[in-house]
Amino acid sequence: MSTEYDKAPDITGDDVSPSDQARRYELATLSFRLPDTEQAIAGIRPWVESADAAGTLMGAWRSEHGVLGRAHVLRAFVDSAEVAVERDRARRSGRAFGAGPHLTDLSMTTYAPFPFMPAIRPGHYGTVYETRDYHLIPGGLPPSIDGWRQVLPGRHEIDPIAVVMYAMDGPDRIIQIWPFDSMDERLAIRAGLVADGMWPPPGGPEHIKEATSELWIPLDFSPLN
Repeated sequence: MSTEYDKAPDITGDDVSPSDQARRYELATLSFRLPDTEQAIAGIRPWVESADAAGTLMGAWRSEHGVLGRAHVLRAFVDSAEVAVERDRARRSGRAFGAGPHLTDLSMTTYAPFPFMPAIRPGHYGTVYETRDYHLIPGGLPPSIDGWRQVLPGRHEIDPIAVVMYAMDGPDRIIQIWPFDSMDERLAIRAGLVADGMWPPPGGPEHIKEATSELWIPLDFSPLN
């Protein structure tokens, strides 16, 4: 990627520290009517930065391709206990994420990073972010992690990833977030990696039940941008 971008943390395939492995991420998705977009997203930053908020904002985006009328908020927490405290704050509020009556739906899912994934480092990595959501077949998570461990360090050198993580509840799911300068860059990089045999991870595709992809645009206050 262009030298104008910040450098993502290194990925070696070795497990990171226990504290980094204990880190949890919450990905919240706010849904709203398209005409209400500006009103719905206006309160996100005050909500996550309020004095009684737990966690640290990592990224905030709006959907550009895929399901529209959505904003996505990614926060980091020290552990699952801290997530629970913040989740309770949202559940007990009539104005979660400052969106109030503009919300038509709100989902909040807790994720753990892959054990070799370093903590997210805020910075300027791209103008568009692709998020891929893999719903795995039962038992598909361990071989998927093993396959990613083998090949992600090489891909990361060419195509840095923001994070790859798995859901802590519900069906087995992997969420991966990739920054790009443009969609054209994304298509060219991925085609080259596949042609060179660097992607997909061994043992990965056969464990995917369903896969979806969306393009997100960073909001102006997003630490990942």
